[in-house]
Amino acid sequence: MVHTGVMSSKDKTVRQSVTLPVKVASQVRSMAKRQRLSTSRMLIELLEEGIEAKKQKERAFFELAEHFRNATDPKEVERLGEKLGHMVFGK
Repeated sequence: MVHTGVMSSKDKTVRQSVTLPVKVASQVRSMAKRQRLSTSRMLIELLEEGIEAKKQKERAFFELAEHFRNATDPKEVERLGEKLGHMVFGK
């Protein structure tokens, strides 16, 4: 195998320092221990899952907004508007 010194962007890593609240750090260490992972690996998995969840939530919001814009029935408009409000404001 010949090493060309070029890594794909997927393989590159960046060292990042973060400060976690004590409770969160404790939870991460506990989860890592249960899953037999390093704390760093556990943080990576949690971040990846969180990023994916955020993307899904965003997609759902835009789909709902599209349905809201296209709705013609006043009751449907009201229902979808309330649903959008819940997504945005959490109430």
